[in-house]
Amino acid sequence: VQLLESGGGLVQPGGSLRLSCVASESITTIYFMAWNRQLPGKQRELVALISASGDTDYRDVAKGRFTISRDTAKNTIYLRMNNLRPNDTAVYYCFAKKSPFTPDESWGRGTQVTVSS
Repeated sequence: VQLLESGGGLVQPGGSLRLSCVASESITTIYFMAWNRQLPGKQRELVALISASGDTDYRDVAKGRFTISRDTAKNTIYLRMNNLRPNDTAVYYCFAKKSPFTPDESWGRGTQVTVSS
């Protein structure tokens, strides 16, 4: 699966952004997809995930502020981020796990999100 993120940029604290990730194949056939982020000097961390059936799960950093969603017709998942904080500044990566029975995993190249006044 090839993944292409977009939607990052510079936003002021308290602002919002919507990230997009387009997959090269039907997202309803992908076991799950996720948004991860890597803060400067930190390891990559999971933010939110969405399964092939549309079920979602969030890590604590995302609960109440971020929403993961999808458009199956466009093979795209989204991450809506509200009330952004300076410590949300990171490179955000799209991830896809094709199947629970194989090691196939895919990462996008990432999109930079900078929260600063």
